Parts: sequence; structure tokens; C-alpha cells
Amino acid sequence: MYLEHFGLREFPFTLTPDTSYFLASNHYQAALNTLLVAIHTGEGFIKITGEVGTGKTLLCRQFLACVEQINATQPLAQYVTAYIPNPYLTPQGLMLSLADELGIALAPNAEQHHVLKTITQTLLTLAQQNQQVILCFDEAQAMPLETLEALRLLTNMETEKQKLVQIILFGQPELDLKLQQNQIRQLNQRITFHYRLGALKQGEVDDYVMHRLHIAGYHGRPIFTRSAIKALYRASKGTPRLINILAHKALMASFGKGEMIVRKQQIFKAASDTESAHQRVPYRPYIAILLTIAILLIVAVVVMAGTGWVMPK
Repeated sequence: MYLEHFGLREFPFTLTPDTSYFLASNHYQAALNTLLVAIHTGEGFIKITGEVGTGKTLLCRQFLACVEQINATQPLAQYVTAYIPNPYLTPQGLMLSLADELGIALAPNAEQHHVLKTITQTLLTLAQQNQQVILCFDEAQAMPLETLEALRLLTNMETEKQKLVQIILFGQPELDLKLQQNQIRQLNQRITFHYRLGALKQGEVDDYVMHRLHIAGYHGRPIFTRSAIKALYRASKGTPRLINILAHKALMASFGKGEMIVRKQQIFKAASDTESAHQRVPYRPYIAILLTIAILLIVAVVVMAGTGWVMPK
């Protein structure tokens, strides 16, 4: 497509949450620091929320990569991680998924009591070996209320000094509304750390675009003009997923015209082809001319009305 044209090794604006493209901007570094501090202090529940497309899954994967680095450099205090990307589970399904992530072999059709007992024993064994279990849920807003309650009961497992499992919920703002419901208020009270991911600011959009181009192998002058970056920010409102979609389409449009840079016109074209983008009618000289003519006509009508002029018969 346009890889060779722009001197790229790979597509820079794919939607796959690749941690090599993680940019530690203000919001994302603060959220990552929140997670790392929380697991270091042994908190039971942590919550990260953000609108659709703000990079929660990428943040989760970056966090898990950081935990792996900690394990590699601090052999005396190890973390065991479990990642569940689809939490739309029954309480029984939750326990089975956790058992699977922890490598626990269960008999077919094992009863819930036996499953819970086996998980508890495994967690105790890991704690005795100075291994802390971290359970990460992506798209947590989809979790049924009864499963959230089962999750709360799971955090009751603890020794005299520490929790046997730490739980991190990544979800859309609907998760906040769900946690405010009366029947799971105890879970909401147990969330000790919370961070809300926001959109990128206009200056951060420029850094974001250049960062991804650099990781993809580009080392030349900026491809996106300043006006293109401004248009990209307005069309995406700083949402990383929308930035990726629009930037990819704009690169395709510039490639189609044989150009080596992306102008605001390509961003306008990409936005008009993207339903989720924030549409904006681009300025055109003829629009200004039409507006001027309309204003002159209105003024003429007002003047004629004021002077009592009428069209002769």
C-alpha cells in the first residue's frame, strides 16, 4: 500500500494494542504509575475507566509487560498475572476462568465449592512462595452484577498481612454507574485506587503521530502538516483509536495523489469517510462569497423598507 512510498517498515496506525507503540503521555504514564503503586502496596481493588477508544487495553498490556520486567529484576518478590479479556461470565464461569489462568487442573463438572476450595489453596501456596496474584479484567463494564459480587467475595481471601489476589478492572464509564448500584456497594467501597483516562490534547496528538511513525520506521521530516494535525485533533477529539483510523486513511489519500505529506484536505476527506469522526465543514472561498452576497441582499432589503421604496408597476 503506502509503506514503501513513505519509507515505513510496518503500518503505524493499526488498531491492534501493540505495546511497542505505547506512548507515555501525561494521562497514560499517570495511569500506569497508579497501577504500579497499587500492586506494590498490595491493594485489593483498582479501577481504570475511560471512554471507548482511549487505550485501556493497550494500557493493560503495557502494565502486564511492566510486571514481567519487575519479575525479571526482582526475583525475591514475584507477581503471577491472570488476564481475562471477556468478563461476561457467570460466577461459576469466573472461577473456572481464574483456575485456568492459574494453571489449575480441575475434574470435569467440578462443583463450585470444590473449585473455590482449590483456588484458595493455590493462592495460599503462591503467597507462601512470596508470589502475589494479579487478576486483570478488560471490558469490565460487561460483567454481570452477580459476577461482580463473586469477585468481591474472592478478595476476602487473605492472610494476616496481605490479600491473596489483587483485582484490576478496566472498563468504560458505564462501569462507574454499575458499581454505584446498591446491591454491590460493598465492592465499590473497596476500590482504593481509581484513574480516569482522558483524551489527548492537541499538542499530544502531534507527539502521538510522530511517535507511531518513528516506531514504524520513519525517520524523515514530519509527514503531517501543522494544519493537518489541528484538523486531526478536531476530527478525533483526541481519541487515540479515531486518530489511528483517520491518520491511516489520510496517508492512503496522500499516497493516492503521489504526495509525500498529509495536508488538512486529506484529514477532511478521511473524516467524511468515518462515521464516528467529528464532522466539520471545511472552509471554502465560495462559501464566503455566498455569505457576503446574502448579507448584501439583506441590507438592501432593510434599506428599501426604511425609505419606503416600492417596485414601480
